[in-house]
Amino acid sequence: MRKQGGGLAWALVGPTLLLLVAFNVFPLLWNVLLSFTNAELVGEGARSVGGANYARIFDDPLFAAALRRTALFVFVAVALELVIGFVLALALKRDFKGKPVVLTTLLVPMMLSPAVMGLYWSLILNGNYGLLNQVLGALGFGQPQWLTDRDLKFWSILLIDVWTWTPFMMLIALAGLASIPQSLYEAAAIDRASTWTTFRRITLPMCAPLLGLAVLFRATDALKQFDLVMAITGPNDGGTQTLSALLYQVVFRDGKVGLGSAYAILVLVVVMALATVFTRYVERMRGAEASA
Repeated sequence: MRKQGGGLAWALVGPTLLLLVAFNVFPLLWNVLLSFTNAELVGEGARSVGGANYARIFDDPLFAAALRRTALFVFVAVALELVIGFVLALALKRDFKGKPVVLTTLLVPMMLSPAVMGLYWSLILNGNYGLLNQVLGALGFGQPQWLTDRDLKFWSILLIDVWTWTPFMMLIALAGLASIPQSLYEAAAIDRASTWTTFRRITLPMCAPLLGLAVLFRATDALKQFDLVMAITGPNDGGTQTLSALLYQVVFRDGKVGLGSAYAILVLVVVMALATVFTRYVERMRGAEASA
């Protein structure tokens, strides 16, 4: 019976494991191997170059600029999404007439493809015929070049990302608010606790683990920002080039597969490091909540 049960278990799990190895483990290991070669899209066969690709990356000013730009994008975008999403969740916590319609409307941007959002906003923010500049012109204001001005295009993409993913933060925050027992608020009201004290001592600590998880998901996703950059300014624009856009440029424009693989490994390391930090934070918050 045990042998039959074990054979059935392997028969059910085996195909999934094979797919996991074929589509995740093998490409990752192959990418690591390529990062130590001079492989190119066209040309002669690859040969080993040791750690030359990694040394070249750290000496490349484009990599340093893309890393700083990506870090700024992640920090500002995720912070704005967290704050605005939590405020919206607090506003939508109580029932009111038309709440389902408002909630559904707010969730629409999150449900659409980032590439579609990029094309949609590129039409709105176009400096010549964009809807936003037409409205500003009708009101007597200036008409900034949102997508071509060196000082504006990065922030335009960042605000589009905030508009797209703030509903995600709001949804997670709503789930956290809904999980707080009402008895805690009733006890706070009996003790005549102020609104700020109730928020600081009950609402925020109880929501913190879920909010930390939401920040983890958004930060790791924002680190790989590519869709909006590709759709709005293209991967070669130095003012908006993120790490993923630089990787695309290295592989598909320059044809440097080995160097691009090294870039991909470094992006993976950054994502894993960030995920580890936030995972430990969430575990610590859960431990503190359990001990309390």
